[in-house]
Amino acid sequence: MKNIRQKKILELIEKYEIDTQETLIERLMEVGIAVTQTTVSRDIKQLKLVKGLTGRGTYKYVQPTAKNDTQVPVLNSALTDSVKNIEAAGNIVVIKTYPGMANALAVCVDSLEHENIIGSVAGDDTILLVSKTDENAVSLAENLKKVFGE
Repeated sequence: MKNIRQKKILELIEKYEIDTQETLIERLMEVGIAVTQTTVSRDIKQLKLVKGLTGRGTYKYVQPTAKNDTQVPVLNSALTDSVKNIEAAGNIVVIKTYPGMANALAVCVDSLEHENIIGSVAGDDTILLVSKTDENAVSLAENLKKVFGE
């Protein structure tokens, strides 16, 4: 059953832009595979799925070997799991990470060349992303929360 389920997961992420475990569970249910969040989480780790940028600027699960049309690096779980909190404050988005992780995460976020980010600064456990407007910062923070599963 596990092999069938994981094969179906790979088919689904190829066919649809699946960005959360909840969406993946729903898609699996639609094809007659009932699973728990714990099982899906384990499958994602075993399949080594990561989140990659779509052409619309959102993120979806992809296989790490999959070609990314935008040539933007995918985010691995070590980076996504390092995020503790994301919050907009004025035109700044503050990302709190575990100690020592902010710089690596900032490099990855910078490489996304997101239209709402005009600059960034990283310390040991904090990243400041500067946006043009307060509204852009709020939108960016919400988008990043989805990416990092916060």
